[in-house]
Amino acid sequence: MKLGVITDCFKTTHEEGIRQAAALGLDGVQIYATTGEFSPALSQEEKARYQKALQENGLVVSALCGDMGGYGFEREEDNAERIKKTKQIIDLAVEFKTKVVTTHIGVIPDEKTHPRYGVMLAALTECGLYAKEKGVTLAIETGPEKAKTLLAFVQDTKGGVGVNLDPANFTMVTGQDAVEAVYLLKDYIVHTHVKDGKMLDKNQNPTDVYHAFAVGGVDALNACKGFAELPIGEGDVDWDNYLKALKEIGYDGFLTIERECGEDPAADITAATKFIKNKLSRI
Repeated sequence: MKLGVITDCFKTTHEEGIRQAAALGLDGVQIYATTGEFSPALSQEEKARYQKALQENGLVVSALCGDMGGYGFEREEDNAERIKKTKQIIDLAVEFKTKVVTTHIGVIPDEKTHPRYGVMLAALTECGLYAKEKGVTLAIETGPEKAKTLLAFVQDTKGGVGVNLDPANFTMVTGQDAVEAVYLLKDYIVHTHVKDGKMLDKNQNPTDVYHAFAVGGVDALNACKGFAELPIGEGDVDWDNYLKALKEIGYDGFLTIERECGEDPAADITAATKFIKNKLSRI
């Protein structure tokens, strides 16, 4: 397995994040690619500059993050524009030689008869088929639903859709056992996040949590009282058995560090790198 980090987590420019990732001896970086400094609006000159920075630092792009915030693909009236943007990000992924685009898609209902299920499935099927044609997988980030619900949804698409497994999201929000999730989702895991945390309120509603995120973004998510993101190794993710499970299913892709809060994310990323390297050396 390879180690990476999301450049945004360093709270600096992407180019500086690339340099810091290389200094830690990581293999790659994931880059947010929806708006701002890095997006489909990049000029050819800007693309060349980033590609040069990656090459000079000996890194690859583990994945692009195509998360547009809001309600994902839950609302039919928003989806035409979101599908268009997602396809542009998939094209950008091809240019940066990565085969994965990750995204939160909203809250998948447990019941397939729920009106939102069909709306989301239509959008992800269209995006997935486009991704498949380009040799890319659109990876749904784990979060508001149990693994069995996500599995059924992915299987209902027509290809090009996979899973970005974030064990902390399961641990903090749904109470889903991340080790069990690895085995359930094994055929579809194409990228993973390294994050940790604890659930503080077992009665919290995962839909409410992610709809708060839809309205208020990461700040609203971090303000939720039902869970807490923590530095790697300080939460409830069972790293030993989780990493063993990934190895057992033959996963050899990226473990990409994500730190969305904390006083000193760079220090937390450094500690996480050492923690995961140590765990990997023992499995």
